[in-house]
Amino acid sequence: MECIAVYHVAFEDLGSFAAPLRERGYGISYRHAGAEPLTPEEWRRADLVVVLGGPIGAGDTALYPWLADELAGIRARLALRRPTLGICLGAQLMAVALGGAIARRSGPGGRPQSEIGWGELALAAPDGVLAGLAGLPVLHWHGDNIVPPPGLAALASTPGTPCQAFALDDYALGLQFHAEFAGRALEAWLTGHAVELAHAGVELARLRADTARHAANLEQGGALLLRRWLDGIDI
Repeated sequence: MECIAVYHVAFEDLGSFAAPLRERGYGISYRHAGAEPLTPEEWRRADLVVVLGGPIGAGDTALYPWLADELAGIRARLALRRPTLGICLGAQLMAVALGGAIARRSGPGGRPQSEIGWGELALAAPDGVLAGLAGLPVLHWHGDNIVPPPGLAALASTPGTPCQAFALDDYALGLQFHAEFAGRALEAWLTGHAVELAHAGVELARLRADTARHAANLEQGGALLLRRWLDGIDI
């Protein structure tokens, strides 16, 4: 089976999701959304498409015109009910393709505030696809929030982020948080997102310490989440 992982920056890859996918018999290929875009046929044909994260916004089509083509590909794929997984930016693009929106995340006083660091999810259902993450800190790294389309319920939330995950029946899952994050990638993320981290005032020492404390558990929990979701999709 074919899994195409669509990436926006090379260091935000499949991480801990790669091994479970290979265990299930998926051959993995990576494609940059702008430099090596999928053809319409590839969007339709691939057994699984995973749209990964990145530092741009889902609404930045004027700055990155290829985003419009990526959105069109996601929209066409979801209309065909083809298995699709979106992470962070990928989940935001899925939400927009479905008729939802993206809003700047705000903190106290309504000022823009990114959510970067480790924290637990509040799950909407104790026995859903995210059940393995109950009580488990996960990695958050975003400045925009998903506004799901009417009728699409959030599966999880955190303070200031009402929609951390959503699903469409058994064929599509969007994750605002980084369940795929592998601890060994931290320094690549810190250098790749250095400007964003500085603007957000994130303490790198704390982020490193929290990652050392929580990453191994997330790698196990994230892999469990993926296996549970793959069990439910119909290829």
